[in-house]
Amino acid sequence: TGDLLEISNRLGLALNQSEMERIKDYFSKIGRDPTDIELETLAQTWSEHCIHKTFNGQIEFQGRVYQNLIRETIFAVEEELNPDWCLSVFHDNSGVVGFDDEFGVCFKVETHNHPSALEPYGGAATGIGGVIRDILGTGQGARPILSTDVFCFGEPDVGYEDLPEGVLHPKRIIVGVVGGVRDYGNRMGIPTSSGAVFYHPSFLSNPLVYCGCVGIIPRQCVMKRLAPDDRVILIGGKTGRDGIHGVTFASQELDSESQSLSSCVQIGNPIEEKKMLDLIIKARDLGLIESITDCGGGGLSSAVGEMGKKLGVEVYLERVPLKYSGLSYTEIWISEAQERMVIAVRPENVEKIIKLFNEEHVDAVEIGRFTSDKILRLYYNGNRVGELDMDFLHKGVPKIERKGIWERKERLTRPEQIPDLYEVFLKVLGSYNIASKEWIIRQYDHEVQGRSVVKPLVGEFADGPSDAVVVRPRLGRNQVIAIGCGLCPKYGLINPYKMSERLSMSNDFNQVIKNTISQIYG
Repeated sequence: TGDLLEISNRLGLALNQSEMERIKDYFSKIGRDPTDIELETLAQTWSEHCIHKTFNGQIEFQGRVYQNLIRETIFAVEEELNPDWCLSVFHDNSGVVGFDDEFGVCFKVETHNHPSALEPYGGAATGIGGVIRDILGTGQGARPILSTDVFCFGEPDVGYEDLPEGVLHPKRIIVGVVGGVRDYGNRMGIPTSSGAVFYHPSFLSNPLVYCGCVGIIPRQCVMKRLAPDDRVILIGGKTGRDGIHGVTFASQELDSESQSLSSCVQIGNPIEEKKMLDLIIKARDLGLIESITDCGGGGLSSAVGEMGKKLGVEVYLERVPLKYSGLSYTEIWISEAQERMVIAVRPENVEKIIKLFNEEHVDAVEIGRFTSDKILRLYYNGNRVGELDMDFLHKGVPKIERKGIWERKERLTRPEQIPDLYEVFLKVLGSYNIASKEWIIRQYDHEVQGRSVVKPLVGEFADGPSDAVVVRPRLGRNQVIAIGCGLCPKYGLINPYKMSERLSMSNDFNQVIKNTISQIYG
């Protein structure tokens, strides 16, 4: 028992006892020991970041047992309603809803908390870069048209003596996070138009950094295609050691030793991603892409492994372009180096797509092919270094079983003595959560691409925050989309269910409807 956990800890796999035992049983059954690359592949695929073990696990709460929490709640609503305007839900890199007769709109938001806590600028930059690639990796490729963000930080005036060991000061985190999103988004030519900021002591040790992106995609390109003998094409940046164990690190709690894991934070290059974006859209419109996904958490291990889970795939790791020599085949496989994507291409289109990318000085190489036996096979310089059954890789993780406990808070009562309203007024105005966020908004280019209709700052002098923003996805058309956000984390300390149901969701809808429509139509 102790040996299995020791192996997991020593290799940085972040796998628990039952998961290690499941792996041991699998290899005992097939009669051999695992290789290092096989253990790392399982660790990436079974990480909380990639497979969402908590959401997909069994939760007992107030006498009810959810066998799969997310499927019996969020998924169940969509399956019951089954609206025809939901074009792609819960199985791609982003969700897609209908926009008009020709196009759909896709939206993806995810967190990049741990990386931003350790290296705020790089963590936030690669956070926004990752969700942009999620839009690019939707269907056969979507065009990003707008970015959004929500930040929750510790209070900026906290004393240095009050910081827990190994924790960066909130001021450093705030400036770094804002700067990372600013520089990546602006250089990509994608407007960052919507967002929110909240300050609270509970976010001192681990900030909440939400990054999101909106895209537009032709309806005929929404669904992915994949067939045996399609080729695996790796495009974009070269592969290095940056970001290794990023997803396993993100699945663990931060502590005073976490600062030493800064190598888990990826290194971003928005100019490379911008070139890749333009070429992906061009290749899509030429009909060269069957399927596409981004190389994010878990690197090639997750991107290729997830794309080929229903078919099988063989990969030749020596073909992967490297930033520098000396990487092992395992490091090549699990590196989370940024600005890379994986495309499935028909054999007859391989030369065409490689030529298209190479003409613009973007790497594009064939690194493998999809099979039909549901086996993942990894090769390096002629040697088979890994082989895993796809069903075990994607369905073999033990289900987490947890019990939810919630204690109802005492109802708030009126104070015995009414406070001085002037003092209350000054206190409210002195709150960081009331203070103007214009210093952040003005750093973002929200006019690039020329799609804005209602701006993030409005009024006679364009200095008042808008409750929502409106953009025109198709230039020259009158159809628009409105985007707002609701955020009520303090209410969650009292009742998290009501926080989501009554405040965040309803506040979001109210802001979009009341403010946006009035500004457009008067």
